[in-house]
Amino acid sequence: MSAAPTSVAIRPATADDASGCAFVHHASWVETYSALLPAEHWESDTLERRTATWRRWLAGELTVTVAEEGGRIVGIAFVNAGRPVGAHPPVRDRELWLLYVLAAHHGTGVGQALLDAVLPPGASAQLWVAEDNPRARRFYRRNGFRPDGARDVDAQSGIASVRCVR
Repeated sequence: MSAAPTSVAIRPATADDASGCAFVHHASWVETYSALLPAEHWESDTLERRTATWRRWLAGELTVTVAEEGGRIVGIAFVNAGRPVGAHPPVRDRELWLLYVLAAHHGTGVGQALLDAVLPPGASAQLWVAEDNPRARRFYRRNGFRPDGARDVDAQSGIASVRCVR
């Protein structure tokens, strides 16, 4: 397991972390996908909506891992069962559904520590990553994930994603 920077704690999320998780999720989308999404997207994809979603997720049986620095959540990740996306059935039992780190923490080891915490190195899994996100694709490639040819365009956002497996 990779160590996060010493100032960052990797820990399970609690229900009290909903607003922090929502902030990282929303801010990461703004930082990463603003150039790919029309301005109208942000009329419905709001921090308030993400916070409501995170409250539901953390009140349920979802196990989320967070990276926290100075009392502030700076990264989030979770693995769940492999799921069908579009016309593509799952090809692995486990899927990295989500891994986001605030841009200010890119390159610090936080993302690696989160990935290693939710998915042991070398463990069989699948994930979907935006086709036009070269930074994330390089990160996953370094961690053994390779595109398997599956591609899907999200009907709501219009963002094309590719499935990667290891």
